[in-house]
Amino acid sequence: MPTPLVVEKTLSDKASLRLTEAIITGELQQGQKLSEADLATRYGISRGPLREAIRELEGMRLVKRVPHAGARVVKLDMAALADLYRVREALEGMASRMAAEQMSEQEVNALVGLLDAHEKQIEKSGGESYFQSEGDFDFHFHIAQGSRNQMLIDLLVGELYQLLRMCRYQTSHLRNRTHMALKQHRQIVEAIADGDGDLAELLMRRHISGAWKSIKAMMEENK
Repeated sequence: MPTPLVVEKTLSDKASLRLTEAIITGELQQGQKLSEADLATRYGISRGPLREAIRELEGMRLVKRVPHAGARVVKLDMAALADLYRVREALEGMASRMAAEQMSEQEVNALVGLLDAHEKQIEKSGGESYFQSEGDFDFHFHIAQGSRNQMLIDLLVGELYQLLRMCRYQTSHLRNRTHMALKQHRQIVEAIADGDGDLAELLMRRHISGAWKSIKAMMEENK
């Protein structure tokens, strides 16, 4: 029989996962106020685990607590996104360079297999979507892990991970980027397989810079 503490923690984890995906996919929109009563009803989550989940999402930078106004989904304006993408370009470029120096042949082969699975996902969506699930199905997650640099891993797979996933979701449904993004991922893997850190970093930086240009153009169009 599990203890109440274990049950509560499990419920909190489930609540955090559900709210995280809702924010990343825009089901809960940027800037939206988070009402505990509404969320509890909407997702069938009791108040205790819900409060704990919201606190956890604050740590992920997906939720911001506003004085006298409560918790809201973070809202990233053009300037904030530009800052985030500059940081992402630098960190993921560095991670790609280190991955080229550190990843084993077996790990590289696993990346090739992962991208084959991604290609099937794109085909299944009719070329409309290329969004990767969290963790093991995430190309960028594996590149960060492959760097073997714990500081980079903590930033890219820990502190900034869900915020970066939220940004990546915005370009995952741009039809002009789905096949291009996959092609760029394959080029990065080829550079890593060849042990060419300079090229791996350059290709990753170009990949992320292109994603930022697409988001910027989309935001300017929707003004």
